[in-house]
This record gives sequence, C-alpha cells and structure tokens, in this order.
Amino acid sequence: MASPPLSCSASDLIPLLSSTANATAAAEFICTRFETISGKFTDASYAIDNTYLLFSAYLVFAMQLGFAMLCAGSVRAKNTMNIMLTNVIDAAAGGLFYYLFGFAFAYGSPSNPFIGKHFFAMSGFPKATFDYPYFLYQWTFAIAAAGITSGSIAERTQFVAYLIYSSFLTGLVYPIVSHWFWSSDGWGSPARAENLLFQSGVIDFAGSGVVHMVGGIAGLWGALIEGPRIGRFENRGKPVTLRGHSATLVVLGTFLLWFGWYGFNPGSFAIINKSYGSAPGSSFYGQWSAVGRTAVTTTLAGCTAALTTLFGKRLIDGYWNVTDVCNGLLGGFAAITGGCSVVEPWAAVICGFVAAWVLMGFNKLADKLKYDDPLEAAQLHGGCGAWGIIFTGLFADKTYVSEIFGGEPNRPYGLLMGGGWRLLAAHVVQIVVIVGWVSVTMGTLFFVLHKLELLRIPSEDEIAGMDPTSHGGLAYMYTEEEIKNGIMVREVGRENDHVELGVL
Repeated sequence: MASPPLSCSASDLIPLLSSTANATAAAEFICTRFETISGKFTDASYAIDNTYLLFSAYLVFAMQLGFAMLCAGSVRAKNTMNIMLTNVIDAAAGGLFYYLFGFAFAYGSPSNPFIGKHFFAMSGFPKATFDYPYFLYQWTFAIAAAGITSGSIAERTQFVAYLIYSSFLTGLVYPIVSHWFWSSDGWGSPARAENLLFQSGVIDFAGSGVVHMVGGIAGLWGALIEGPRIGRFENRGKPVTLRGHSATLVVLGTFLLWFGWYGFNPGSFAIINKSYGSAPGSSFYGQWSAVGRTAVTTTLAGCTAALTTLFGKRLIDGYWNVTDVCNGLLGGFAAITGGCSVVEPWAAVICGFVAAWVLMGFNKLADKLKYDDPLEAAQLHGGCGAWGIIFTGLFADKTYVSEIFGGEPNRPYGLLMGGGWRLLAAHVVQIVVIVGWVSVTMGTLFFVLHKLELLRIPSEDEIAGMDPTSHGGLAYMYTEEEIKNGIMVREVGRENDHVELGVL
C-alpha cells in the first residue's frame, strides 16, 4: 500500500530527521526554504508574462511607424506632412482619451455585459489580473483602429476633423466593442463564466472585427460622406488612379507592419508561461507553443495573400504592382487576426488566398460605386476583417479552442471542422453588431462634422495640397533643376516676390 504524500509541515518531516538533534528546527528550515523558492517561481512567472506583454506592446506600437510610412507613401507629395501629422495625433490623442475614458469603458470594474464602469480604471493597478503592461498593450490596439480610419479620408479632410474623430473613436467607440468581445463579462466574450453567446461566444482573438472592422467601417462612412477626391473619377465615372508619391515608403511601411503583427497576434495571449500538460514540468507543450503556432499562421496567411494578389492583379491588369501586393499582404494579416490562435497552418493558407480575392473584389466594387479610399482601408480592414471572422467560424480547431478558452469539453468550434453552426452564428452576430454600432456612432459624427463644414477642406486647398495651405509648406524641398526635370508643381500663392509651390 502506497504511503500518503508528505506535506510541507514539521510534523511530517520530523520522522525523516529523527537522528538529528534539532529535528524540528531543521524541518522548519527546509519548509521555509521551500516556500521561499516557490514564491520566487511565482514572482518569476509574473515577471516573464508581464515582460512578454510589454515587449508585445512595443511591437504593436512600432506599427504606428509602419502606418505613417505606408500612409505617406500612398498619398501625393503635397499632402505628406498632413498625413504624417494625423498619425502622430492618432497616437497622442488616443493615448490621453483611452486613459481618461476608453480603458474604463473596455475593462473598468465593476462592469456589465454592455459597458465597463469607473473612469480612471487604472486606479487599482497593479493587481494580479491587470498590470500596467496590459493598459499599454490595449492602448496600442486602440490607436491602431484610429490609424486605419485616417487612411480612408486622406488628402481631403480638415485637420480639426481628425482631432475630433480620433478622440471619439479611441475614447468611446472602439472601447465599447472591445468590452463586448474581449472583457471577461462582455455579452459576446468567449471568456464569460456562463451564458455564452450560442454556447461559444465570439472567438475574435486579436481583432479582425474588434480592431480592423471598427477602423474600416469608420473610414467607410467618413469617405462616403466626404465624397471622392477631386480628379479621382472622370465626368463619365471612369476611375483615375491618383498614385502615391513613394512606393519605397509603402514597401518599408508594409514590412514594419508585418514585423509589428508578431506582437499584435501572438502577443494577444497576454501570458506565455503556461503549460498545457497535466502537471508542471510534465510537458514541453504549452502556451509558448501556441504563441509560435500563431506566428506561423499569421505569416502563412499574409504570404499567401501577397502571392495571390501578385498573380491575380497580373491577370486582371496585365502588370506586376508592388503597392497592390503590399495591400494584399496586409489584407491576409487582417483576415487571420481573428482566428490566428485556433486554426491549423494549412487553414491559414486558405484564409490568405480568399482574403486576397475579397480585397480585389471590394476594390472593383468601390470603383463601380465611385467610392474613393486612398489606402483601400475600408476594403482591406473592413472587408478582409469580416472574412476573417467568418473564416474562424468555419475552421476553428476543437483542440486549440479548448486549450485557449477552456470551458465545456463539447464547446462549439469550426463548422467545417465538425463543430456545428453555433460558433459561426455567433460570428455573424458580431459582424452585424459592429457594422451597426460603428455606423450609428461614427457615421453620425462624420455627418455632423459635414453639416458644420468641419469635415472637408475647400476645393482650392485640395488642389493646391494640404501641406502648403494648412501646414506651412511642402514636406520636400524642390530645386529649379528638379522642377525642370519633371516635378509637376503649380503656383498657389505669392507674397513679396516669394512663390509658394504646390505639388500636383
């Protein structure tokens, strides 16, 4: 008959030390050392997880540099300073308003299924469930959503409108959505203890809907209410390409976004020091493995979307276009973001392939409807984000869903993986709710700004360029020799024999 296990108490250890003169003192010493070492392991675990999350936050914040370069390269040179300034404001205004209001709406305690409570929700920091890196990480997501929207309304929007919408989006609109689907008691969250939506909740792991659809739908309404840029469509409706001034910046920005996505998707685990084994130390398989798998699925979806776009656009347009490939790559990333942690790598290839055609299809539809989005942000983030939500409902793997979200062993998973329709139904609800919420809030805001004449710049300023008319001059210095060699400029003002030039 097996002996009962020993506990860390002097009464259990004394018999083992009966030959020792001071057995009690020796036993107490051993127990104290054991508890000290155990406590240090606990401290180390917190340190590892918080460092991991903090490093992930740095990666996601680096995506702002990618956004800035991508946006700058995608607009004409005469609007470079304007679009760069909007990226700075997205981060700065977003930081303040997310601190004052947004984080509380998203994760404030106590909360309910619809909205968090208590402004200045960071007042209870640090605690076991929330520490400062968590706030920083969530802030980087909020400003990412705002950055998406800025691309849709580029080259024709008053700067004051950027200030207003960015603050509103990061302080209220985005946080409410993140509470619904990411807070532990949000009505659509998969982490709820009970009353899960369709017994599954919504698995939007890193935000195909929460981040990308929110930013994309907000940008859609802004661009629709503003209308297309001057010269974007001919009188008969034929689309005219208004090419950005630097493909180099577009490519560099895309690579920076790619790099940052390894914090966006794998970082959404929030913790890495967690074993999936039955006992500590019994398995080499744990959350660190899931983090690695998530990085792999992210990579494969983006790569597949890029190659599909490369050959697809070659067949459609007859040439190889680097900016289209960059957008296709980002569309694959936006799509896989929601299900990156719960799908197999082979499924990520399907995700990226379909995402590329979704983006190309929405771009064709945009031209037909005379919809103008300089960075294809609504099509890319809104359209591909919606596909990513549907994709997860189809391909989520049973084992991965159980490992990451726990709960009932028969929890719903992907329809095409044999898991039934419940997860997919929850995801359809998410799409409808996000479209409705963002349309009501951001659509109304843009409409009010339009009526107050605070949204679109005057046509003469748009033609001349926003840099010389609103920001004190051009972003680049042009010499007379450069002008003679083909830099197209026009005179936009003259004072004391000084000629101001706007780049066309």
